[in-house]
Amino acid sequence: MKLTSTLLIGLALALSGCLSSREARIESDYSYSGNFRRYRTYEFITGQGLASDTSRLGEILRDAIRTRLKIQGYRAARNRPDLLVSFRVYEGDMKFRGYDQEDIARWVTTGNVEDEETPENQRHGYQPVRRLLSEGTLLITLIDNRTNRAVWNGYASGVTVPPGPQGEVVLRRSVRSIFDHYRVFTEGYLDSNSGQ
Repeated sequence: MKLTSTLLIGLALALSGCLSSREARIESDYSYSGNFRRYRTYEFITGQGLASDTSRLGEILRDAIRTRLKIQGYRAARNRPDLLVSFRVYEGDMKFRGYDQEDIARWVTTGNVEDEETPENQRHGYQPVRRLLSEGTLLITLIDNRTNRAVWNGYASGVTVPPGPQGEVVLRRSVRSIFDHYRVFTEGYLDSNSGQ
């Protein structure tokens, strides 16, 4: 009996080690031209692909993104939202060009926004980084609706979505982990909620 318990505990530890080594890799990058202090509202892009997917997984992703954006002070708006939200799940390995940047929260606190009028010597250069994203990548993109330019990408690679309820847990956890890299609250939101 003791030997069986020891074997079961050992097997459980070995499996938990395998599962933790299979954790998704989370990365993000942003545009220096994003006016992150101005954004307060959002809407999902409609169209083809998973963004228009009415399946259970598409709804789970939209709900998880809505929940996270609400926590950060953003409101859904059908008319002229500040941000458009796009998401997609890619199968297979893929090469992706990201950027080596300081944390977005630090960038936003500086209040800098680069545009065509920013002098060349004051612009932050993008340091491209090639990334190999492994099987199953969830990509979430925030697009400035006024300029129609992507201002933030967050992605988790190595996401395996099992069937059933566990798949919902994996997707929600992936969205939460991705948005942990987008620690941008709407202006004044933290101040207005600090008294509650």
